[in-house]
Amino acid sequence: MLYLLLDIMRDWLVKHQVYWLFSVLDQLQFRALAAAFLSFIVVLALGRKTIAILAKKKIGDAGLTDAEALRATASAKANVPTMGGVLIIGAVVIATLLLADLSERYVQLGLVVTVWLAAVGFADDYLKLTAKQRGSGRQGLQEWEKLIFQLGLGALVGWFLWTTPVHVDTPKEEQRLKHVLNVPLQKTYVDAGRLVREADGPAPKANAPAEVPRVVVREKQMIVNPNLWYMSMGVFVVIATLMIAGMSNAVNITDGMDGLAGGITAAVMMGIFILAMIAGDGEAAKFLLVPHIPGAGELAVLAGATAGACLGFLWWNCWPARVFMGDTGALALGGMIGFCAVAIRQEFVILLMCGVFLAEIGSVVIQRYYFKMTGGKRVFHCAPYHHHLQIAGWPEQRVVARLWIISIILVVLGLASVKLR
Repeated sequence: MLYLLLDIMRDWLVKHQVYWLFSVLDQLQFRALAAAFLSFIVVLALGRKTIAILAKKKIGDAGLTDAEALRATASAKANVPTMGGVLIIGAVVIATLLLADLSERYVQLGLVVTVWLAAVGFADDYLKLTAKQRGSGRQGLQEWEKLIFQLGLGALVGWFLWTTPVHVDTPKEEQRLKHVLNVPLQKTYVDAGRLVREADGPAPKANAPAEVPRVVVREKQMIVNPNLWYMSMGVFVVIATLMIAGMSNAVNITDGMDGLAGGITAAVMMGIFILAMIAGDGEAAKFLLVPHIPGAGELAVLAGATAGACLGFLWWNCWPARVFMGDTGALALGGMIGFCAVAIRQEFVILLMCGVFLAEIGSVVIQRYYFKMTGGKRVFHCAPYHHHLQIAGWPEQRVVARLWIISIILVVLGLASVKLR
């Protein structure tokens, strides 16, 4: 909003020689960092009051669990206010609306994903928390109901991403890069440089070999790799759907300990912040041999706002938590990660960064199907995996801290893998 206002008033500001006061808003890096700071401050400032309102309305966690060994821990957290995700999502939306270029379809779709999944999570939380008052045994939305909303959103967003208009200044050979299958270590650009000068080297010394060394100077000319794989619309939409729905559920499953999902999401979003900046910058993308997606750089503002909001939320959600994000926050955060991965064509790198999330949802899938296939046997003490570690004797704080450390390492490895091309 501020950026669009600056664009509208640019001529007037230049004419009155005051444009220099606001020119910093033209810098994407500044706006992305400002969004992170703003969302952090918003969550920090409104946290205490929001927690008080949630507590007053008795919007507290039920403290239920099927694992006997975790019952004491779960009951100790009963009545801690949940649905704190409204803080995170509210801060992200405010910061993005103020500081992002709202004319970019990538930003528009990112906000749609965020609000849609937050609404689904809100409905799920509301049904869980009001079951007693309503005299209903219904504990939230059924799995298939949530999946319908998640898969439907993923398919719609995938189609809109596929049909995103090409920027007018995008070179013709780069116009299809938004549909490329960006596999690990694949070079999006190759050097087709030409010989620009060939000169004799230094004169040979006495008794030196007869050959005179030649000095060759080449001019780099990066062109799109002709051997890239491009996806059809159907494949692209399926991948977008799986990424958005899958990551949404993965973060939701991970959100079972104080600060766990919020801390990991903050780390992953910092990585996405950097990847989005690279994808939106033609020179940086060519240097690192990754797809250049014009306009996708604005997702750095959304990623920065999300990272800042998650860090602010940790102030209230670290052990012992004073509020939980609930499905309202977890579903939306996961969906944002999946959306950004598809938009900037970095699914594999971001999946590496999300290794802990994948391990958590993987442990649930393995446990569930192994239990059914073996008639009641288990692979883990309890799923998701963080509860397995807890039952094995790890204190909650240790589990959270170590999974944070692993996530930070995975984010660094993901960013480093980009350079390996």
